[in-house]
Amino acid sequence: MWQFDKFTNTFIPGALPADDSKITACYTRLSQEDEQEGDSGSILNQRDFLLKYCKEQGLNNVYFFSDDGYTGTNFDRPGFTELMELVERGQVQTIIVKDHSRLGRNRLVVGALMERFTEDYGVRYIAVTDGIDSAKGLDDMVAVRELFNEFYPRDTSKKIRAVFTNKGNSGQRLCTQVPYGYKGDKHRWDVDEEAAQVVREIFSLCMNGLGPMQIAKRLRAAQVLTPTAYKLEKGFPVVGHPRENPYEWDSKLVAKILERMEYTGCTVNFKGYKKSYKSKKRVQNPPDKWKVFPDTHPAIIDRETWERVQELRKNKRRPTKTGKQSIFSGLVYCADCGAKLHYCTTASFEDRQNHFRCANYKSNTGTCSAHFIREVVLSDIVLEHLRRTVQYVQAHETEFVQAVMDKSVADQKREVAQKRRELSQAERRISDLDVLFQRIYEDNISGKLSDERFSKLSKSYEDEQRTLTGKAKALHAELDKEQAQAVNVAQFIALVKKYSEIDALTPAIVNEFIERINVHAPDKSSGHRTQQIDIVYNFIGMLPTPQAKKEAA
Repeated sequence: MWQFDKFTNTFIPGALPADDSKITACYTRLSQEDEQEGDSGSILNQRDFLLKYCKEQGLNNVYFFSDDGYTGTNFDRPGFTELMELVERGQVQTIIVKDHSRLGRNRLVVGALMERFTEDYGVRYIAVTDGIDSAKGLDDMVAVRELFNEFYPRDTSKKIRAVFTNKGNSGQRLCTQVPYGYKGDKHRWDVDEEAAQVVREIFSLCMNGLGPMQIAKRLRAAQVLTPTAYKLEKGFPVVGHPRENPYEWDSKLVAKILERMEYTGCTVNFKGYKKSYKSKKRVQNPPDKWKVFPDTHPAIIDRETWERVQELRKNKRRPTKTGKQSIFSGLVYCADCGAKLHYCTTASFEDRQNHFRCANYKSNTGTCSAHFIREVVLSDIVLEHLRRTVQYVQAHETEFVQAVMDKSVADQKREVAQKRRELSQAERRISDLDVLFQRIYEDNISGKLSDERFSKLSKSYEDEQRTLTGKAKALHAELDKEQAQAVNVAQFIALVKKYSEIDALTPAIVNEFIERINVHAPDKSSGHRTQQIDIVYNFIGMLPTPQAKKEAA
């Protein structure tokens, strides 16, 4: 809030009248777009113009409220907010602007504001150059002016959006902030090795089974500077204010780093958007709408590690009530119902009693059997299978590659054939439901079917058809994915070569090699308890399972 000092002929910070008399509020606003029009639209010129008008009209207690660099579609402006607080306290008699667009460029909000000024608070509103004065009554042209005022930002927004869309589609980087781990500007990113090492450590900890909260605790304990604090220390530009504690890592900050595809060396455009020029809220786009341009800058994390981390984060691993956590948590599934196997522990037994059990079992009251398997048994099976696989690949690489490729082709053909059968059945049933719906409609019109019965049948058919339509859409997507997907034996071979010998399982080894583990129901028909375990490896899928583990029945 400002006042004009007639002794110094300058604008100085103002103080409200001591006698609580009402004021005349002159409001000025300048957006970045208006600034390009020249000095006639400047804040100072608006003040001078309104000051002259107030002197000519004999208005007293004149105070000035300004917002420099704020668009008219945004009403969360400091000067405007200060003015509105005084209006609501009943301390404003008149509000004056140079032209109606200074108040705002959203016709719905501006219209509501004028009603509040005149009807709720008894405030006189004047837009000088537009000839608007609420004391003289408002004509229909006010609404027309508001419409034209709104047209300007809408048209500008369309033009800016078109420019950004064209830049984004051509591969130009749209984000202006350089991610933590890099240095440079929006045109060129180079690896900042000191920060990049922290990024690599975060991904490594995630591969070792730690979640964002656990990783954040480790970074805080190690006194690692947060990205904002680090950039400030290095003199890099930052957005927002730094935290009071420069080491205050949290789970959201870690998760944001883990989700950034840019660390694989690619540019990602259109990750989010704003629904309209009136909204400042940014909406996230789904990944299928992103525009990804690979190899635009040096990678900090390889693509395979990044993708594996995304898969791990989909399967959140929470410690049990006893605080224990298995390296297999989130990877073990029921081979019959497809549900995850819950990790169960007890404080009163040794670790050998920790086990997995189907989530749909629920003590014989669920929809599936227990599929019980102890963690130590599962660990022995996985370790033995993995050890044999690594040894075989190292000794017979060529034969292994050929066998995997042959199996992949056969599995893919079988899966595609099954999905096509399911899709055909779903589409046939959808067509049959259309016929059935037509029949009951005709029966209802002719009086053969009551309205109540028609309503129940039609709802049942519509629900079934909606479910089948969703299933058909999902099957179409899966078939498209099957046709585009290929087994990447080379990546699996490269992974095997990282380990000359595997003596024990670690979270990193399990997460690098294994995509999921399917546990079948136990079989006791032979007098011994045998159980089939299917191990699905990353990059190559399922390999023949080793000799089944046997225990006395």
